[in-house]
Amino acid sequence: MFIILGYLIVAAGVFVSFVAMGGHMGALYQPFEFTLIGGAALGAYIASSNGASIKLLLEAVPKAIKRNPYGKSLYMELMALLYVLLNKARRDGLMSIESDIEDPKASAIFTQYPLVQQDAKIMEFLTDYLRIMISGNMNSFEIETLMDQEIEALHNEHHSPVNAVRAVADGLPAFGIVAAVLGVVKALAAVDQPPAVLADLISKAMVGTFLGILLSYGFCAPFASAVERQSVASIKVLECIKVTLLASMNGYPPPLAVEFGRKVLFSSVRPSFSELEAHVRQAKNQAASR
Repeated sequence: MFIILGYLIVAAGVFVSFVAMGGHMGALYQPFEFTLIGGAALGAYIASSNGASIKLLLEAVPKAIKRNPYGKSLYMELMALLYVLLNKARRDGLMSIESDIEDPKASAIFTQYPLVQQDAKIMEFLTDYLRIMISGNMNSFEIETLMDQEIEALHNEHHSPVNAVRAVADGLPAFGIVAAVLGVVKALAAVDQPPAVLADLISKAMVGTFLGILLSYGFCAPFASAVERQSVASIKVLECIKVTLLASMNGYPPPLAVEFGRKVLFSSVRPSFSELEAHVRQAKNQAASR
């Protein structure tokens, strides 16, 4: 949502100021300049990408526009879920949560936390490593290494569209110069025309440079930053799960294990110690009543 607001402010700041200085919007209406710059940028992106990269970018577009799903409410649910699972495993043994992991949709525990259930990547990461813990064939150091490798792979994958959009943003000013040069070539070819005609042709050529720079720094680069923030947030939630599970494997009780997870969160979404303690206590009472 903020990216749309930002785009509106950019457009208003540029075009309203242009009109206020005495400019005419009709002078900036050069659709073929836009087609030239946009088509060249799109073609360069496609030429430097593959099907997987393009798919990731298409998936990232709505995520960048929507509100960040990894907010405080999701983390409160996640840490309550982790507490309940780890507490049950500590009390009744790891095998006691096997049925919950194998069929989370039918689990009485998982169904209490819909925000977590809605995120397929969180569910996959959590249930996969709980299965590994139940198997008992790997120690905490081996699991930590495996977690780090998976998180790094996901980080690189999620940054693929970010890098692609930033490359396009870097290239847009150059494509604007290409459009401007072609416009100047057209103007020079009409050197026998009156000065007013030449001035009009040159002004239209300069619109290409203007569009290239505006699209790059006003629209494309901010979009890349928005996609990157979503990517970082999606990785941070996995790091929270990782730290909590490893703390449990290293012998820390569930209340302290979820405190480990709380500490790795960004301050904007991190609940306070008392907030988390009260929420976990409530989750514990609800689990005991079932």
